[in-house]
Amino acid sequence: MTIVPVALGDRSYDIRIEANLLERAGPALAHLANGRPMPIVTDQNLKPHLPVLQASLRAVGIASEALVLPAGEATKNWANLERVTDWLIALGVERSDHIIAFGGGVIGDLTGFAASILKRGCNFVQFPTTLLSQVDSSVGGKTAINSAAGKNLVGAFYQPALVLIDPALLDTLPRREVRAGYAEVVKYGLIDDFAFFEWCEANAGALLAGDPQAREHAIAHSVAAKARIVGQDERETTGKRALLNLGHTFGHALEAETGFSDKLLHGEGVAAGMALAYAYSARLGLCPTQDAERVAAHLRAVGLPDGLKAAGITASGATLVEHMLHDKKMAGGTLPFLLTRGIGQTFLDKTVDLADVTAFLDAQPR
Repeated sequence: MTIVPVALGDRSYDIRIEANLLERAGPALAHLANGRPMPIVTDQNLKPHLPVLQASLRAVGIASEALVLPAGEATKNWANLERVTDWLIALGVERSDHIIAFGGGVIGDLTGFAASILKRGCNFVQFPTTLLSQVDSSVGGKTAINSAAGKNLVGAFYQPALVLIDPALLDTLPRREVRAGYAEVVKYGLIDDFAFFEWCEANAGALLAGDPQAREHAIAHSVAAKARIVGQDERETTGKRALLNLGHTFGHALEAETGFSDKLLHGEGVAAGMALAYAYSARLGLCPTQDAERVAAHLRAVGLPDGLKAAGITASGATLVEHMLHDKKMAGGTLPFLLTRGIGQTFLDKTVDLADVTAFLDAQPR
């Protein structure tokens, strides 16, 4: 087992990574149970794995009930937040209990937010089951639901008590979902780790094909990078954690244009957004053109969109920028952008002219 600590004082916790950890979840969670049941929130995609988790819990004397929600981004809404909290209240959940979020980023975000507000804060455990959630959304305590105005606009910073990652769960994940998750892996190289980007270029094929060593190295390296950044800037007050949003300002606008649907998965939007961030940085003369082209070429090589056309976006630049105006990072009427001076040299720019962004987007191939 690989253990990566997230150092946050009295909110510190461990990320435990081990193949087939699902079958040993009970022993991994026994120290948190205190004789109490552990409710599980999951979705339809995880129904085949749910009996394994519950059997492992039973084996160490932990009772569990499960709420199975519809799969997909549309589940992160007010109605399901109410459904989850009402269900937990009906079960008699106490503040000291631990709720298990067993699923991808949607389940993790929704369950974590429910835990943060239920009885003014209950404990929860992240058990991410997709590559994207294993390397990104399960770590760091960002929880949220979507609103009509945009993605993740209603939420809270709320850290889990533990994160359990079983890379073997990726064996049953659709290839498209694995590719989408890979966008959040290569992101760590593009932020501040050129050597890891080179590793990704050399090993992405093996990782996406299911090679256990490549997969576990990518997950461990990614969560260690995120844990380091979160430990330095838990609530995005210094700007350090904002670097983790590389590609997200552009990407969330693309997701909004597609109605946060499976027309464009979150990771696919992030991939296209990162390519756009590099291309825009090159347009501004900040980033060498060859670096932007190298990033786009790598994304294409692994089957991810490298811009608007590949993402199926035909909307005007003005329409996409309008989506950006609902970004939760807006401050004083200014929208910060993550730009780059080259691969592994991302920085936060608070001086970007949105009219210029509009012109840049209008010039992109459709």
